Amino acid sequence: MWVDGFWALFLFGISGVSVSNINGAPDRHGSFAGAMAVSAVLAVVVALRRRLPEKMLVLAAATGVAQLVLNIETTVANFAMLVIIYTVAAVGARWASRFALVGGLCAAALAQVRWPQQHSGVGGDIAIAVFQTVPFALAWVLGDSMRTRRAYFAQLEERAARLEKEREAQSKVAVAAERARIARELHDVVAHNVSVMVVQADGAAYVLDAAPEQAKKALETISSTGRQALAEMRRLLGVLRTGEHQEGGEYVPQPDVEQIEDLVEQCRGSGLPVDFRVEGTPRPLPSGVELTAYRIVQEALTNTRKHGGPNAGASVRLVYFDDGLGLLVEDDGKGAPHELYEEGGADGRGHGLIGMRERIGMVGGTLDAGPRPGGGFRISALLPLKPAH
Repeated sequence: MWVDGFWALFLFGISGVSVSNINGAPDRHGSFAGAMAVSAVLAVVVALRRRLPEKMLVLAAATGVAQLVLNIETTVANFAMLVIIYTVAAVGARWASRFALVGGLCAAALAQVRWPQQHSGVGGDIAIAVFQTVPFALAWVLGDSMRTRRAYFAQLEERAARLEKEREAQSKVAVAAERARIARELHDVVAHNVSVMVVQADGAAYVLDAAPEQAKKALETISSTGRQALAEMRRLLGVLRTGEHQEGGEYVPQPDVEQIEDLVEQCRGSGLPVDFRVEGTPRPLPSGVELTAYRIVQEALTNTRKHGGPNAGASVRLVYFDDGLGLLVEDDGKGAPHELYEEGGADGRGHGLIGMRERIGMVGGTLDAGPRPGGGFRISALLPLKPAH
């Protein structure tokens, strides 16, 4: 506003000097007062062009029409028309930009018709009108180019902001997925091994006085199970320290299908009878499928110990198909409470069956979990060998 006001005063002063010098010349039209009034109005147009571009355009057009009607010839102040045409082309409404273009193209021709040059023919008047039209056209083109440039930069800024938001959203999704994966792994490791340790500890306390050797064996099982849990947790938490130097050796590898037999033996050693069978031809599987299969069996046997009762037994079946791996884990215990599998599972305020469904969903498999008709609980899963899309 201050910059435009300065240039408005400068234009008004220059126009006043010009009008006073040529006032009364025989080849000039209009009075001094009329020319100064026009100069003042056009100075206001320059001062307010940014704040009220459309209104100032209308005011400038009305001033030009008044000059034609009242026979007030153009002065230096009429330069304000070029300024307002540029302004509305750059920042004004679309109708104002079109109106400014049409008015600018007509202004020079109308002025030439109203105040023709002396000693010039029709061809000369046309040439002068065309020459005087060029500045108006250039003013509009420059303004419209500025509008396009600003719109382009605004689009770039909007796209950059949108991409930044998308990157942030993707980062949050990745973090949430990693946290969910770690939570599933922690749940599987802790729930299984701790349940084994609890069962063995209870048994050791029960037979401590009557059968010290059996109690000693139970304590050894607790010790080995605890070491195994620590090793798996170190391996899992190592994901959080990617890139850092780790001391103390390598982490244990991810569990696979071959270790399911060791898992079954561990459950048998903790007092849970488990019948384990493999059908089909064993072969190497994708690491994600192998880890998922191991965790499904681990979680199912853990739930059997927690909810099946003291006399429960379980069976585990691994079936190798041409296009996938089938899992069937059943027990003959009393089964889990209905609310634990009704909405996906929230066992022991944990997330056992929810974790199973998430794991199987990540490899594109299917899961069926629920009570058996004759009592107990049944978990059936099919893991395809092709990765999920």
